[in-house]
Amino acid sequence: MGLAGILFGLALLVFLAFRGWSVLLLAPLAAMVAAAFAGEPLLAHWTQTFMGSAAQFLAQFFPLFLMGALFGKLMEDSGSVRAIAQWMTDRLGTERAMLAVVLAGALVTYGGVSLFVAFFVLAPMAEALFRTAGLPRRLMPAAIALGTSTFTMSALPGTPAIQNAIPMPFFGTTPFAAPGLGVIGAAIMLGFGLWWLARAAAAARRRGEGFGDDAPAPVDAAAEDPVIRERATTAHGFDPAEIHRSQPAEMSPSIAAAALPLAIVIAVNLLMSFVVLPRLDTAFLAEPRWGATTLSAVGGVWSVATALAAAIVTLLLMTGRRLPVVRASVDAGANAAVLPALSVASLVGFGAVVAALPAFALVRDWVLGLGGGPLVSLAVATNVLSALTGSASGGLTIALDALAPTYMQLAVQHGIDPALLHRVAVIGAGTLDSLPHNGAVVTLLAVCGSSHARSYLDIVMVGIVGALLALVAVIVLGSALGTF
Repeated sequence: MGLAGILFGLALLVFLAFRGWSVLLLAPLAAMVAAAFAGEPLLAHWTQTFMGSAAQFLAQFFPLFLMGALFGKLMEDSGSVRAIAQWMTDRLGTERAMLAVVLAGALVTYGGVSLFVAFFVLAPMAEALFRTAGLPRRLMPAAIALGTSTFTMSALPGTPAIQNAIPMPFFGTTPFAAPGLGVIGAAIMLGFGLWWLARAAAAARRRGEGFGDDAPAPVDAAAEDPVIRERATTAHGFDPAEIHRSQPAEMSPSIAAAALPLAIVIAVNLLMSFVVLPRLDTAFLAEPRWGATTLSAVGGVWSVATALAAAIVTLLLMTGRRLPVVRASVDAGANAAVLPALSVASLVGFGAVVAALPAFALVRDWVLGLGGGPLVSLAVATNVLSALTGSASGGLTIALDALAPTYMQLAVQHGIDPALLHRVAVIGAGTLDSLPHNGAVVTLLAVCGSSHARSYLDIVMVGIVGALLALVAVIVLGSALGTF
């Protein structure tokens, strides 16, 4: 009965979340259903297990949600994202429209701009480019997804994406874990994705297929759609409802002023991880009032949060005068972090209740018993949970909450560097999370004015198949050569 309860609770969560119900209600409900099947105390699981785990997640990661959403909103309202996208377009031209969209998305998201902010800025740019170049509208979502939701989210070392931060407290790693393997994985994702998009564009030209529907993409309507909002906030760290709740600048800054904050994110992240924090005396962290923790458990979050904060200050100094109402932009950015953080925390609470049930031992033993060793079983666990929840961050945290101590023991036994576990876990979480119910997929299709029927196959190829190829390569190379 216990295993049936876990499966039924998970099915209830997935089904109702796909229909647009709030995860804030669904996650505790599904957790209580699973606990009831197991005959466990419901109120104790709700207030102690569920809320305890959700609160711990917020305590660890809310600074990253807050800083990331605020930085993304200020980059949008200052016109910086628009300036970078326009600069990329001018340099590559309409004859390289596909590449311009991909690289513009990659540049802003690797620099710390929230995924959903990038969606809402890049969609109009991609629409204009694709119409001029005669490329089908249906390829727009895949091009944007390749640049924003694949290699810059999970593979490139140092990416400030929340997914890359989640394994750090569990494995004691930095944002730059397994940098060589991450770069190889990123190159595979980018190369395969560009090959597929070029192939799809060439096939469309041979058929005489043009841009198609000339109606503008419903970007504004997508931002206000409550169903899209509920799905989107479980997938990434920005609430779409806050997109238009401020006043953007009329004039875009220069490319230098627009790109400098992105460079600051990368540079400060690197310096904090390898220069500043290792030289600090952090023995005080062992005291109970600081949570009796260690630098390896908090250093990664400190690095990313400091990098984003430094970028925000730089952005305000460089372009803040362009913002018509600074407070409105700051408030909208801060508010945009709340619902996504709480939604993912609720998924984490659900996972904690499931992991505490006696029947979960069967699931754990099955995962750990998969052939191929710890790296393969870790990849499968993060893939499956991210697919079921439709959230890379939620699935990744659930998997690591339940299994990270076991994998650390296995790493010691097999001589595996925790940095390799980190990179495999993050890339694994960023593969099957892009199933049709994923909030980022739904939002992207809406802002591009497309549908699953027209565009989802191309999203699968660039977002799932390419990521799976990179994951296999990282596991094979990591197993054979170790971490580099």
